Formats: sequence, C-alpha cells, structure tokens
Amino acid sequence: MLEYVFFDPRPRDRFVAHAEEQGLEPALEEDDGLLKVLLPEEMDDELAERIEDFYDEMMEMGRELYEQDAENDEVGYHAAGITVQLADGRNVYAQVDPQLLGRIMEVVTPEEFNLVVNAIVEAVENPDERSLCQRMRDGD
Repeated sequence: MLEYVFFDPRPRDRFVAHAEEQGLEPALEEDDGLLKVLLPEEMDDELAERIEDFYDEMMEMGRELYEQDAENDEVGYHAAGITVQLADGRNVYAQVDPQLLGRIMEVVTPEEFNLVVNAIVEAVENPDERSLCQRMRDGD
C-alpha cells in the first residue's frame, strides 16, 4: 500500500475524494495525530502521476492552512517530520526542521526523497564498511 500522510483533515478529505473519483478505494488510518490515506500500489503510471500531483497540491494547501491557523491561534511551535519504516516493520518518525523539509520538497518529489531516506535507513540497519568502489567491483 502507498501511504500518504496529512496533518489536517481538510486536505486529506479532498485527497480521498480525488482518489475515489479516480476509481481507487482509499483506506484511512490515524496514528499519533497523523492522518494517513492508504492507496493500492497497483496503478498505471499516468494515474500514479495524477495522484502524486494532487497530493503535492494538498500538501501545499495543508501548509497554507497551518500558516493561517498559526497566525489566528498564535501557535507556539512549528514541526515537521518524515515516516521511516524499519526493517522489522515498525514505523518511526524523524523530526526535521520544517523550513529544511520545505526546501527539500521544492526540488525533489516525495518518491525521490523516500529513496534517499530508505537508503540511509538501509545503511544504518545493515552497515557495509566497504567503499562504494569495492561494492561496485563485488557487484553489489
């Protein structure tokens, strides 16, 4: 399942409606205040791109709503994080500076960033002290 995370129900609900309009059957989860939408991985590339584009729009909407709410409520914190799935199947959250994460997401897609995060998790959970050149020579 593909997991899409939201922090506000308004963009999440719009995303769910969009997914249903595309013929998908989203599942909803809530975990530690994170609102998750789960979609099946089996979809054609064109549909996957439409879903990702709409998700990006909804993430921007969520950011704008947060800023509006923060101005109205004078919220005293601003936080962001990423979900990291460990080899044993557990999901943990890595807190990231919101401005840094925003800058990253301006230049890479969520899938690209996920590849980087997963590579780091793999290297931490399964360390390989050989150099990259040695790994290439060994065919890894």
